[in-house]
Amino acid sequence: MANVSQVLQTPSFRKAAKKLNARQKKDLDTAVRTLMAQPEIGERKRGDLAFLRVYKFKMNKQQTLLGYSFNDDKLVLELMALGSHEYFYRDIKR
Repeated sequence: MANVSQVLQTPSFRKAAKKLNARQKKDLDTAVRTLMAQPEIGERKRGDLAFLRVYKFKMNKQQTLLGYSFNDDKLVLELMALGSHEYFYRDIKR
C-alpha cells in the first residue's frame, strides 16, 4: 500500500474549509493526513454516488463527513465535500 502523493480540492470543499476556525482546521488536517496514509479507510457509496467515499470523523465533538475520491493509478486524493450529515448526500449529487 502506497501513500497518496497529491491532494486536490474542489471549489466547494475549499469554500467550506475556509469558513472553519483554527481548532476545526486542526481536526480537518488530522483527518486528511489519516486519509493520505490509508485512502481506503472511507466507506464506498453505491448507486449514483459510486465515485464517492465518505470518511466520518469528529470535529468539535460533532460527527462530520468528508467526501472524497481516490485514484489508485496516480495516487491522487480529491477532497470533494465537507459537512454534517444533513443534506450532505443531496448536495454532493449536484
